[in-house]
Amino acid sequence: MQQEHIDASKAIQKRTGRTFYLATRFLPERVRHATHVLYAFFRIADEVVDDADDADPATQRAQLESLRAQAVGEQAPDDPVLEAFGELRERYGIDDEEINTFIDAMATDIETSRYETYADLESYMRGSAASVGVMMTAIMEPDAEDVAIPHAVTLGEAFQMTNFLRDVREDIRERDRIYLPQETLRNHGVDPAQIERLEYSESFAGAMAAELKRTEELYREGVAGIRYLPEDCQLPVLLAAVLYAEHHTVIRNQGYDVLSREPSLSTARKLWCLAKTRWHWHWNRDPEAVFERVSAVPTADHDHRHPEHGDGVPTRS
Repeated sequence: MQQEHIDASKAIQKRTGRTFYLATRFLPERVRHATHVLYAFFRIADEVVDDADDADPATQRAQLESLRAQAVGEQAPDDPVLEAFGELRERYGIDDEEINTFIDAMATDIETSRYETYADLESYMRGSAASVGVMMTAIMEPDAEDVAIPHAVTLGEAFQMTNFLRDVREDIRERDRIYLPQETLRNHGVDPAQIERLEYSESFAGAMAAELKRTEELYREGVAGIRYLPEDCQLPVLLAAVLYAEHHTVIRNQGYDVLSREPSLSTARKLWCLAKTRWHWHWNRDPEAVFERVSAVPTADHDHRHPEHGDGVPTRS
């Protein structure tokens, strides 16, 4: 890949994905450059539907189809990121089916703004998150790829769910989307109109707590597969998991109120997560053990002994 293409990709990732970018910096160069390109490609597609500037659905679909054609080599790339992505696709044998599945998920965002059940949301994430995990695994080239991929898929879904839970306010205000399953909202007595009005309630907090708990199960399953990645990739992926999951602490500290303000990580908090993860990794190269020690995700044993975790909801102060 040309350096200017890598630099363009890196700039996009640094501007739009600062949390993941921090973890990416610890990847070995052979994977780090490819990660910049993958992330930039994902972001370009995402911006077609998230930052459309009043583009009509037909225009958005046409833009996504052009991206698809360029990404799979059916059309000459018109962007340095897409040119670099084409090189990655050939070098690492990235399956066109994964690219198509990802683009299809982006197209879903054009007209779908609500998901009835978690199964419906999971189907969407098969493209928006799982395909990302599959492609990331491909560029890391683990020896036991078939074993690593299912965990990578699950970890990708965990990251995506954290984004959904963190961005409830932004998604409804800027895109009229609610990714929390409607079924979960009903089970906790939440009318979607309350979210549209940014109206916090203990019922909403209960729905958030339930989805947070579900997401933390995904983290535990996903992190269990980090051991199957190349040794020089394990710490960076673990760091990404710790950083994303740290949003859960902020969400809980806000009493699950993500409607009044978005739960964000300060630079100091990110650096603290980084420091404690690296310190424990120095003494114990077991990803699951380190994640249990330093992350915001309670252990499975804790959830079993304290079934109220994720269900008992504090009143917002």
